[in-house]
Amino acid sequence: MALNTVKTTFGFLATLLRKVGILRWDSQFLEHIYNYVPISEMVSTSGQPSEADLRLIKNAGFRTIVNLAPHNAENSLPDEQQSVDNLGLGYIHIPVDFKNPTDADFEKFVEVMQGLDGSKVWVHCAANMRVSAFIYRYVT
Repeated sequence: MALNTVKTTFGFLATLLRKVGILRWDSQFLEHIYNYVPISEMVSTSGQPSEADLRLIKNAGFRTIVNLAPHNAENSLPDEQQSVDNLGLGYIHIPVDFKNPTDADFEKFVEVMQGLDGSKVWVHCAANMRVSAFIYRYVT
């Protein structure tokens, strides 16, 4: 099995365990957020952030969270919208079916990203796979 596959599988399982309270650790660095990838000074991506990660994201100057995972993703937060609202950040949810992303999903993503131009944006899904595909297509 490839090292990246092992890392992604381990990271996904760790976020599930954090969600149910079996594992607890609070990072002080964005780099520790599951599958974190900085795209530019204004855009970063990741897999599902925890509640503590959302606070780090806010403290790093991000103003909007864009979530591409469906609400029923296994490692999703119980009420991410409320958690983000409580931090005073903007929240945009574009639920993308992992097995069937559509051009309409991507067009909505482009519309959102263009509307947020000039604002620091954090884009995530469950494992940073949907996001990676959308960001790649968006910037190329």
